[in-house]
Amino acid sequence: MIHAEVARDVADLTTRGVVPGLTVVLVGDDAASATYVSGKEKASRSAGMSGATIRLPATTSQAALLAVVEQLNADSTVHGILVQMPLPSQIDPDTVIRHIHPRKDVDGFHPINVGKLLIGHTDGFVSCTPAGVIELLVRSGVQTRGAEAVIIGRSNIVGKPMAALLMQGRSHADATVTVCHSRTRDLSAHTRRADILIVAAGRAEMITGDMIKPGAVVIDVGMNRVPDATRAQGTRLCGDVHFASAVKVASRITPVPGGVGPMTIAMLLKNTVRAAERSLH
Repeated sequence: MIHAEVARDVADLTTRGVVPGLTVVLVGDDAASATYVSGKEKASRSAGMSGATIRLPATTSQAALLAVVEQLNADSTVHGILVQMPLPSQIDPDTVIRHIHPRKDVDGFHPINVGKLLIGHTDGFVSCTPAGVIELLVRSGVQTRGAEAVIIGRSNIVGKPMAALLMQGRSHADATVTVCHSRTRDLSAHTRRADILIVAAGRAEMITGDMIKPGAVVIDVGMNRVPDATRAQGTRLCGDVHFASAVKVASRITPVPGGVGPMTIAMLLKNTVRAAERSLH
C-alpha cells in the first residue's frame, strides 16, 4: 500500500517537473549490503523514481568518499543520499553521515535530523526502520497511547530513534517506553510486561514465547543467518524472536524475512519523495 502511495506522489511530482531522485553509495562488496541495495534499486524504479547506485571499491579512502558525497549534495537532481553501512574500516561512518546535507539525509542519521526527532519536530527525516515500525503499528490498528512499550536494543539506527518516536506526546505515540540492552538485568521481567515488544538486538531467536506477555504485539527487527542442515544452502534467515513459540502467545507478530524489512525500504522511498517536494519551495 505504501509503495502505491509513493508511486502516486512520484507521478504527481513528475507532472510538476520534479522526478524524485535517490542515489545510493555502496563501498566494498559486502554481500548483505549488495542484496539490500539491489532491493532499494528495484523498489525506487518500480515507483517511477530516478537515481543510481554508485559502487566504489573497498579500498576507497575516506577523502574520496566524502568528495562523492559533496558532489551529490550539490546535484539538484539528487534529492536523497544514502551511504550504505557498514563501511570499510578506514572510513569513519559518523564523519560521512555528518557530510550528507540534512535536507538529503533520507536515512535520518544526520545529527540535525536526530535532534529534530528527539525534541518532537516533524520537519526532519526519521530513521527508516523505526518509521516503518510506527507505520506497521498504525496501519494494523495497534493502540500505542498509554501502552507499555519495551524495546530491546539501543542502536542509533533502531533502538534510540524508536524510543524517541514512541514517547512523543502525539497520536500514534504516547507510550511508556523501556529500553533494554546487553546490560539489562532480568530481561524477561521487562519483556513479560510489554504490550508492544520491539526486538532489535541482533541475536538470533533470543526472545522465546515464554518471555512474551499473552496478547502482546511483537515487532521483530532482527535479520540473522543461522546454520540449518535441512536447507539446500545450509543456512536460513531468522529474526531475534523465536517465531514458532512467540506466535502462540502474541496477538500480532511480524515475520522474518518480510515484515519490517520491506517497510524500511518503503519509508526510504517516502522520505525521498518528501525531500523532492521540499525542493520545490
